[in-house]
Amino acid sequence: MGKMRLSVAFRHVHRSHASIRRARAGVQVLNSENRLITLADKSAVSYPWIREASSTSGTGETVTSLKSHPRKNDGPLYQSAVSDIVQKCREELKAIRETNPDLKPTLAIIQAGEDDGLLEVNKKMAGQIGLNVMQICLPRQCTEDEVIDEILRLNEDSRVHGIFLHLPQSFLSRSVRNAIKPQKDVDGVSDLNVGRVVLGDQRDGFASPVAGAVLEMLARHDAPLIGKMAVLVGVEGPLKATIQCLLQNNGMMVQTCQWSSKHLQKQIMDSDVVILLETDHKSFPPTWIRPGVAVINLSSALMEEHPDSWEHRAEAESGAGVGPLSAALRMQHVVRSSTRWIQEQQYQPWRLRPLKLQPLSPVPSDIEISRAQTPKPISQLAQEIGLLPEELEAYGNTKAKVHLSLLNRFQHQPNGKYVLVAGITPTPLGEGKSTVTTGLVQALSAHLKLNSFACLRQPSQGPTFGVKGVFLCFNLHLTGDIHAITAANNLVAAAIDARILHEATQSDKALYRRLVPSVNGVRCFSPIQMARLQRLGINESDPSDLTPEEVRAFVRLDLDPEKVTWQRVVDTNDRFLRKITVGQANTEKGHARQTQFDIAVASEIMAILALTDGLADMRARLGRMVVGSNRNGQPITADDLGVTGALAVLMKDAIKPTLMQTLEGTPVFVHAGPFANIAHGNSSVLADKLALKLVGEEGFVVTEAGFGADIGMEKFFNIKCRTSGLKPDVVVLVATVRALKMHGGGPNVTAGVPLPKEYINENLQLVADGCSNLKKQIQIAHLFGVPVVVALNVFKTDTQAEIELVCRIAEASGASAAVQCHHWSRGGRGSVELAQAVKKVASQKNNFQFLYNLQDSIVEKIRTIAQKVYGADDIELSPEAQAKIDYYNQQGFGALPICMAKTHLSLSHMPEKKGVPTGFILPIRDIRASIGAGFIYPLVGTMSTMPGLPTRPCFYDIDLDPVTEEIKGLF
Repeated sequence: MGKMRLSVAFRHVHRSHASIRRARAGVQVLNSENRLITLADKSAVSYPWIREASSTSGTGETVTSLKSHPRKNDGPLYQSAVSDIVQKCREELKAIRETNPDLKPTLAIIQAGEDDGLLEVNKKMAGQIGLNVMQICLPRQCTEDEVIDEILRLNEDSRVHGIFLHLPQSFLSRSVRNAIKPQKDVDGVSDLNVGRVVLGDQRDGFASPVAGAVLEMLARHDAPLIGKMAVLVGVEGPLKATIQCLLQNNGMMVQTCQWSSKHLQKQIMDSDVVILLETDHKSFPPTWIRPGVAVINLSSALMEEHPDSWEHRAEAESGAGVGPLSAALRMQHVVRSSTRWIQEQQYQPWRLRPLKLQPLSPVPSDIEISRAQTPKPISQLAQEIGLLPEELEAYGNTKAKVHLSLLNRFQHQPNGKYVLVAGITPTPLGEGKSTVTTGLVQALSAHLKLNSFACLRQPSQGPTFGVKGVFLCFNLHLTGDIHAITAANNLVAAAIDARILHEATQSDKALYRRLVPSVNGVRCFSPIQMARLQRLGINESDPSDLTPEEVRAFVRLDLDPEKVTWQRVVDTNDRFLRKITVGQANTEKGHARQTQFDIAVASEIMAILALTDGLADMRARLGRMVVGSNRNGQPITADDLGVTGALAVLMKDAIKPTLMQTLEGTPVFVHAGPFANIAHGNSSVLADKLALKLVGEEGFVVTEAGFGADIGMEKFFNIKCRTSGLKPDVVVLVATVRALKMHGGGPNVTAGVPLPKEYINENLQLVADGCSNLKKQIQIAHLFGVPVVVALNVFKTDTQAEIELVCRIAEASGASAAVQCHHWSRGGRGSVELAQAVKKVASQKNNFQFLYNLQDSIVEKIRTIAQKVYGADDIELSPEAQAKIDYYNQQGFGALPICMAKTHLSLSHMPEKKGVPTGFILPIRDIRASIGAGFIYPLVGTMSTMPGLPTRPCFYDIDLDPVTEEIKGLF
C-alpha cells in the first residue's frame, strides 16, 4: 500500500527527528502522548516512560501518567484541535446562557476510591469552557448495586447533564452501563448510544469521546482515509464497536485482534493505522510496522497527571494527545447534552395520534363502547402532547399524575383558548355536559387536528357510578384523590374531638408537658407551635420561659363542642350517617356529642384542592380552615389544632392532576370534584392551568361547570376565575329537547322510570315554551361579557323540527351559534360542527367581567346574584343568617366571594318551579364560611350533604368476573 500523506504538523515533528529518521526511514508512530517518534531497527515498540494505571473509563481506555518532561522542540500536534473544541464549546455555552443565565452544565464523575487525578484533569478542561464537575467517590470495594443507585440518582438530577464512569472494567457490566440515561451518557457506553453509532445516527446520542478523538486525529491528517486498513489491538467492549463503526463509516476497513492472537503480526503489517490499548506492558517489534503506518495508543485517554502539565506542553508547542482531546470532546458532549435538555424544556408541537372509533347502530352501552376500545399507553399519550418522562407519575397503564413542575417549565408559554361547558337548568337525568365536553375535544383534536384538552371533575363513588366518555377506572378509585381527602378530613375531625377530651381532663401543666415533651432532655416547640405562639402575641421560643398565663393561652383552644362545624366524611351514600353521636365509649369519659357525616366531595378540603394554585398555597389554605369556635366565639383553625403539616402530607399527591384519555385517544385531566351546591362545582384550577400551557396558544381547553349555568357557571366566573386569574373565551351551553320540554310544562321524570310520551313524541309547543330557560341562561352568560355557543345534545327521540326550533330560538336569544351534537352516537365526528363554531367564536374578543366587586357588602353580593342571575325580586335574611353576616364582618371575612347553596333543579329556591320563575323572594336560611377555600356560602332552603341509597341501588347489578377481572353492571 502507498504511504499516507502527512499533515503539516506531522511533517514538522517528523523533521525534528531527522537524524533518527535516517536510521530507519519512514516508520511513524504516535506514542501515548501522540507525538510522532521513530524507532531503532531492533528495538521493541514499547513506551518505557509510560506508567499504566488500574482504572478505566468503561470504554477500554487506560489512565496513564507521564514520568518524563517533553522537550522544547516537541511542537503541538493536536492542541489546535483541543483549542477549536474548547472555543466552540464556549460559544455554545454563551448562547445557552443568554436565555438561561442560571444554567451551569455539570459533568458527574463516578469513581471507586478518592484519587483526584482525573477530577483535576476534567476540572481543568471544564474550567476553560465554564462547566461544573461533580466527583462522586464510592468505596473501592463498592457493589454493582451501589453504582447503579448512584447513577439512578444522577439521572434524576436536573443539574447534571453528563455522567462519566471512571471505574475498573469489572464494574462496567451491561446493567451498569445501561443504567445511565442515554441523554446523559456523554461517554457513549450504553447499548443505545453504541447502537446509534452502528446505525450511523448520532443526532440524539453520543459516541465515545475517545473514539471521537481517534477520528479527529486521523481527520486532521492530509491523507485520505477511504480504502485504508486499520487494526484495533487490545480494544474491547463499547469502545471497540464505536471506533470500528466510525472508521468504517469513513470508508476504512477495520480488523480487530487481541494481543495474544497468533495473527497479530500479520494484521499489524497489513494495516495503515494501528490503534492499540496497552495491557500488562504488551508490545511488538518495530519490524512489524511498515513505513508510513500511524500508531495511536489509547492508554493515555484518561491522564492522571497534574493539569498544569498541559499548559506547559502547550507553551512548549507540544502535542495535546488523545487524553486531552477526548476530555475536550467529553466536555463538548456535556454542553450539547445541556443544549438538548433546554430544547426538551421548550414547548414542543403535539404529535397526537388519535384512536379510531367505529360507531355502531344501535349504539351499545357506554361500558361496551369503553371495553371495545384499546387505550394508548399513558406514557405514549404523554409523549405525544409534550410531557417529559420525569413529569409523569404512572398509575398503571392508562392513567398518570402530572407534576406541577410543568408550570415552571412553561411559565412563558402563552395560554390556549379557555372554553367553559355549562348547561340549562337540568332534569334529574342530567343533560350531558360531560359527554358534550368529551365529544368537543375529540372533534377538535381527532378531526380538526387542533390541540385540545378536556378538564373534568372526578365523580364521587357515592351518587355517581356512570361512565362519562372515558375509560372505566374514571368512575372508581382513580388515583385515590378522594381517599386522600377523606383521610385528611377525618384526621381533622379526630384531632378536634381528641383536643376537646384532653383539655377537659387535664390541667394546664399536664397539657403543656404532653404538647411540648422533653426529647433526650431537650424541650422545644415545633414550627407549627411557634406559629401559634406568634398569633397569640407570645414572642418566647424557649418552652421554659412562658408564664402560667401564656402556657394556658397556648394549651387551651377551648373549643365549644356545640359550635364545632367540621364533619366527618365518607365517599358512600349512607343516609344513616346524616346525624350520629360520637364519644359513647367509656374511654371517652362521657364526652359524647352529636355530629354527622357528609359525602367526601362536600369536604372543604375538596374545594381547596379545586382552587389551589400550588403546594404552598394549599398548605396555607388548609391551615386557614375554620373548624369551630371557642367559648368566646373566636374561630379555631386547623393551624390552631397543629394538624396543617400532616394534612399537606396527605394531600401532596392528590394535588397533581390525573391524565387520562377519551375514547379517541385525546388527552383529559381529571382532577377534583367539589359539590356544585355548597361548593363551586368545578374541576381544579391547576388542571386548567396545566392544560392551557400544554395545548399552546392556538389550542383549546374545555372545562365543565356543574349543574346549570345559574349555579356552576356563575361560580366558575365569580369564584374560580377570580382565584385563577384566567379569562374564558366562550361558553358552550348544553341543552336537550327533553329538558326544554320539562321547562315548558312537561311532566316530571324519574331516573330508571320510562319517559312519559311527551318526551318521546314531537311537541313543538312544549319545546318553544321551555326555551325561556335557555334564553335566561344565555342572558346570564352575557352578564359576564362572554359569548355563547348553544350545543343541543340530540337524543334519538328528538325530531328534526324540534332540533331546528331550538337552534333558531337560541340564536334569536343572543347565542353566537347554535348547533346540534351527535357525539353520543358518532363520537367526535358528531361534534365537528360544534368544534368549528367554538373555534370561530373563541377567536373573537370578549369583555369578560365579574358580576360584583369583592368589596361590596356580603348582603349586597347575595342580592346581586339573586336578582341578576336567579331573577328574584329580593332576598330575605333569617335572624341566624344576619347574625352570621355580622360575625363574619367582625372576623374580616366580608370581602370573600359568595358561593350560593341552592337547588339545581330550578332558577329559584323551589325545585318544582321550572322555566323562568319570577316574583319570588329568595330566603337565606343560614350563612356559613369555607375560609380555607375562600368563600362564604349562604344556604337557600335545606341542603343535603349526604345522599342516601334508593330502594334498588345499582350495586345489585355490579359484579366482577373472577377469570377476566372485567367489571359488570356499570353503565
